[in-house]
Amino acid sequence: MDEKRQRMLELVELLNRARRVYEQEDTEIMSNYEYDKLYDELAALEQELGTTLASSPTINVGYEVLSELPKERHEKPMLSLDKTKEVARLKEFIGTQNCVISWKMDGLTIVLTYRNGELVKAVTRGNGEVGEVITNNAKVFKNIPLHIPYKGELILRGEAVIGYGDFERINAQIEDVDAKYKNPRNLCSGSVRQLSNEVTAKRNVRFYAFTLVRAEDVDFENSRARQLDWLVKQGFDVVEHHLVTVETIEEEVQWFASKIVENDFPSDGLVLVYDDIAYGQSLGTTAKFPRDSFAFKWADEIRDTTLLKIEWSPSRTGLINPVAIFEPVELEGTTVSRASVHNLSIMEELELGIGDTIQVYKANMIIPQIAENLTRSGNIEIPKVCPVCGGMTRISMENETKTLYCTNPQCQAKQVKSFALFVSRDALNIEGLSEATLEKFIDSGFIKDYVDIFHLERYEEQIKQMEGFGEKSYVNLQNSIEKARVTTLPRLVYSLGILNIGLANAKMICKALDNDPQRVVNATQEELSEIPGVGEVIAGTYVEYFAKEIHRDLFYRLLDEVTLPEKETDSAPQIFEGKNFVITGSVNHFANRGEVKELIESKGGKVTGTVTSKTDYLINNDVQSTSSKNKKARELGIPIISEEEFLEMCGGMQRE
Repeated sequence: MDEKRQRMLELVELLNRARRVYEQEDTEIMSNYEYDKLYDELAALEQELGTTLASSPTINVGYEVLSELPKERHEKPMLSLDKTKEVARLKEFIGTQNCVISWKMDGLTIVLTYRNGELVKAVTRGNGEVGEVITNNAKVFKNIPLHIPYKGELILRGEAVIGYGDFERINAQIEDVDAKYKNPRNLCSGSVRQLSNEVTAKRNVRFYAFTLVRAEDVDFENSRARQLDWLVKQGFDVVEHHLVTVETIEEEVQWFASKIVENDFPSDGLVLVYDDIAYGQSLGTTAKFPRDSFAFKWADEIRDTTLLKIEWSPSRTGLINPVAIFEPVELEGTTVSRASVHNLSIMEELELGIGDTIQVYKANMIIPQIAENLTRSGNIEIPKVCPVCGGMTRISMENETKTLYCTNPQCQAKQVKSFALFVSRDALNIEGLSEATLEKFIDSGFIKDYVDIFHLERYEEQIKQMEGFGEKSYVNLQNSIEKARVTTLPRLVYSLGILNIGLANAKMICKALDNDPQRVVNATQEELSEIPGVGEVIAGTYVEYFAKEIHRDLFYRLLDEVTLPEKETDSAPQIFEGKNFVITGSVNHFANRGEVKELIESKGGKVTGTVTSKTDYLINNDVQSTSSKNKKARELGIPIISEEEFLEMCGGMQRE
């Protein structure tokens, strides 16, 4: 008995810790599968021992939220739902009643209040008793109506979610998050609870109503389904739902299961609620669950397989994530051979080892996860050096989660931005190498420095097998790389990413140094400072860059890969010498404004982004526009010229 009681204490502590970091810090220390399994074990122990601790997660809804957002207590506690994975249990729940079945969306529950037809308040579920007021953020959700026809007080609940498509797009743009967000639920939680709703507005958060709490003086004929239909007429997106009976429940569960792979939004199951409102309310609640509704979680399709290796995947922030590679298995209709382990804490909790027999499944029928390790050999060594750069690693403990980092600030995995500049349009102009693709190539060891980009043919077969690539994509990339081999010295210098050296400065420096690569490498600070427009600061960072042997060596190796004109002579008349231009609006005779800028600079002029007293001309095809730049130009008496007028100034040259 003492052993079982001790196990109960351990489970309470572990589950509370897992839920706290998940709900308040958007961090995972165990999978949902593992949490549910441990929760069920605790519930069984409590029933067997006849004891329930005051701190047990089986009776406590949650924790107090931690945020600078205002907090508010709900009128009634928002209880979680009792759940099952068995359709037979759903049949018991339905009995002779009609029920409404709908998706159980995996996002953040929000309570909305409307008065006089206007949204006046939005509060998160929080810990079920106290939530956070996020009214300003809710007003920038993509689909929440700010005004509705109904003028009485309306209170409703729904789920804020971010779809998988938006999750992937937004996550790729986030650079200041250590491991990026693990899933759409974490991203949605962070987006909804922003202190600035400008950030929320960019995240494409959507709201789906699932319960009407109060609407005065409206007759819903005692039907939950009619309430949802009425909310649709008020302008709300409502969670997809059907009426169901004990005879049709199996068919309905199968229908929803078949649809989940088509859904863009995350869902972790289904919800049943009695359609008869009065009957459901008459049942009351338990200490933790309402008795009028029930949750169904998918019975995960689990397969046994063999762990082949752990792949260590570095990110641009230095975080090195473990990824499990296993013998391919069929799950939910697709072949799966890898799953993220997320961090060292989860890897050690599972005691993973090479050759272990592991059980894998798809969380929410979408994301591959490890459910259990049956053999638990724990023989995996945590790498002491980064797999990309060979730099030393360190183990960090943050938010009760153990993670692995690369300590080398020059690690290639951290230099994705530098590689992105190297292949950008104004530099080597290599199409097909987005930041995401560069990150994949760097993680795979294909790229360690700029020169490696010119030799990706070494990895032809591996690249063709990568997600998003194929024969055509590979050929297009190689063609773009070969085209980039013919370039100019200013573009090459700019591509190095030297601090303060933009393309315009690179052109000035190369021109002053007679476009001689040797002079470019060996220029002195005094020599550079004499170049108009360079100055001491730029000269200092330039010389400091080439003072390092590793940078000189890289530059010479790049010279071996590219072809430069024999001599870059600037034969174009310098008719714009000393003139400053600003370009705005669309162009008709050039591919883009960058081409206009190149032409101006080739004729001795300079292009800036802001209209000032030093600006000589503003180029804008909409001369009569009331834009801020046009207004500023008029205030300062600066000529606003069209593209055609600019071309006349250039000597009447024509562009297609």
